[in-house]
Amino acid sequence: MIEVETKDGIVVATAKGEVTADDYEKTLVPGIEAAIAAHGPVRMLYWFGPEFTGFSAGGAWADMRLGMRHLRDIERVAVVTDNHVMGATVQAFAAVLPMAVRVFGDADIAAANAWLVADDPAKG
Repeated sequence: MIEVETKDGIVVATAKGEVTADDYEKTLVPGIEAAIAAHGPVRMLYWFGPEFTGFSAGGAWADMRLGMRHLRDIERVAVVTDNHVMGATVQAFAAVLPMAVRVFGDADIAAANAWLVADDPAKG
């Protein structure tokens, strides 16, 4: 399941339980696309907290498709997780993405928020 909140060009997605392609198609994609339509490029916080159990195969594919479709529409992504495999995977892909991407631990969610709203992604 994914819960999405948007405000002023910031998209906050919270993953809980197993994330499926249906979660992307019915919740995350419409939320991001509405924010892009209203504000232009957006910034995103994606939190994989303790209730997150993983992606279905379709969910993982939907995540990749979303990223490819909106490479230029998302200007910064903060991924918040204590899952070390997830964090390492995100960091590996971040090297080839055009947007700024950082990984934060669950205890550092306030720092993730501060980085998202900072004028300069190198700071914060």
